[in-house]
Amino acid sequence: MTQQQKSILVWDAPTRVFHWLLVIAFVIAWLSYDDNRYLDTHIFSGYTFLGLLVFRLIWGVFGTHYARFQQFSYSATEVTSYIKGLFGEDMRHYVGHNPAGAWAIFALIGFGLVLTISGLFVLGGEEQHGPLAGIVSFRQSDIFRETHEFAAYGLLLLVFIHFCGVITESLLHKENLIGTMFRGTKSADTESASVRPHRLIATTMVTVIAAYVIATFGGYLTETADQPYLPFKGPELVQNELWQEECSDCHFAFHPSLLPARSWQLIFKQQNEHFDDDLDLDEETVAELLAYATANSADQEQIEPAWRMNSSIASNDTPLRITDVRYWKRKHEEIAADAWKRSSVKSKANCAACHLDAEQGTFEDADMRIPGENKLDSIEWLKSMLGQASK
Repeated sequence: MTQQQKSILVWDAPTRVFHWLLVIAFVIAWLSYDDNRYLDTHIFSGYTFLGLLVFRLIWGVFGTHYARFQQFSYSATEVTSYIKGLFGEDMRHYVGHNPAGAWAIFALIGFGLVLTISGLFVLGGEEQHGPLAGIVSFRQSDIFRETHEFAAYGLLLLVFIHFCGVITESLLHKENLIGTMFRGTKSADTESASVRPHRLIATTMVTVIAAYVIATFGGYLTETADQPYLPFKGPELVQNELWQEECSDCHFAFHPSLLPARSWQLIFKQQNEHFDDDLDLDEETVAELLAYATANSADQEQIEPAWRMNSSIASNDTPLRITDVRYWKRKHEEIAADAWKRSSVKSKANCAACHLDAEQGTFEDADMRIPGENKLDSIEWLKSMLGQASK
């Protein structure tokens, strides 16, 4: 005789909020990883992802019945038996996580932790930001980047397998598991008990993340043309008044960290033929400028662009133009040809047209916007919507 069924709450509110926020954070991180202009968005989603994983680890110990790890810690034999029984007469229904789903969850959490922790090392090494800034070197960050990318693709594969498993079980058991993760309820026999909803904890989670969104992106809503919002602030690089004065007479005063010392030495050695121009600098001026350029050249690798530029220049090569460096070409190869011809840009030498921190010489990834096609289009729309709502 079939037992009487009833609708019970299986997935409490915090578990459901965790699940869907984790999905959103992963999607945002994936969509923003390949465009440095959105590095702040990528990092935001990464921190959110890590915070959610930490919550799940805690909730897996202290949470409600079906959310606790001990409730779905199945052996390999149980997983194999469950999978074999899916297409036979021994198909078994679980109120909480089934054995295969449970293992997928543990794998997702494991890969998620590897992904986010390696991301922190990349952030600290390549970008010199975050809690590990100054601890990890530029070169050391390479191995963590490879780990980060491996974990990302591994997690994507696990998500796909998990999704296929959910669809398969939903069809076999004639149960909408995706809908269940929204509602929280499932049909179960009368012996199965509902869990507490814990709506206050879920509300707190959403509130904290909403506050984090405002703290991270609120600057875009209050910035002005004269004071643009800079998501990241690089290190205070040494500036030289004479350098600014002499270089800016003819073009943008490039910070010396963009070329190696040997390039600057050759530039000043050939100052009388400086790109078809005679700088006509006296010996004292040349000495001061060269000393400054040498002490702050790309060889010193004070910032990521300096390290990248220096690493891409062969030891027997002495480029005189920044735009001739292989790394510079690779970073700018996807920029449309017409972008360089815009009145606000005019030339590839006009770094400040796109890099908001060009004068400081830091060239932070997210502090860059291409005029006419930047990420502020959606922000302007949001400003308009907020303005209309306040009226």
